[in-house]
Amino acid sequence: MKIYLASRYSRHKELQEIACVLMSQGHEITSRWIWGNHRIDDEGLSIEAKRAERERFAQEDFDDLKHAKVVISFTEIPRSTNSRGGRHVEFGIALASKKRCVVVGPRENVFHCLPGVEVVDKINEVTWLFSGITPVQKKVKGE
Repeated sequence: MKIYLASRYSRHKELQEIACVLMSQGHEITSRWIWGNHRIDDEGLSIEAKRAERERFAQEDFDDLKHAKVVISFTEIPRSTNSRGGRHVEFGIALASKKRCVVVGPRENVFHCLPGVEVVDKINEVTWLFSGITPVQKKVKGE
């Protein structure tokens, strides 16, 4: 299965390890950014920075998303980190493209509560989802 991994950039090394596990199970990882070559610091988003490089990174991420059948979004405890939020854009693109969306970690926003979005606590639960063994569905607080 073609899988796109989304998270904040600073977790790219962790996602490399996860990608290797998923690839060993026969999955294809489409997210090139996790290999560490899409680094842009905050200054890099300024007008003075290399526009062509920023556009190339964005286009590569968009193309990688298009090729995936599943998007796995690794979330953070809401308001716990400072990040630019590209993973939220990627998740939105996946939803709009009607891709299978899996959240690993806490729900960060209301879109993670939509029907069809699968939410698990840890990455090892994702292997259950892909093997057809479904863990007990998580309930939204208040249900």
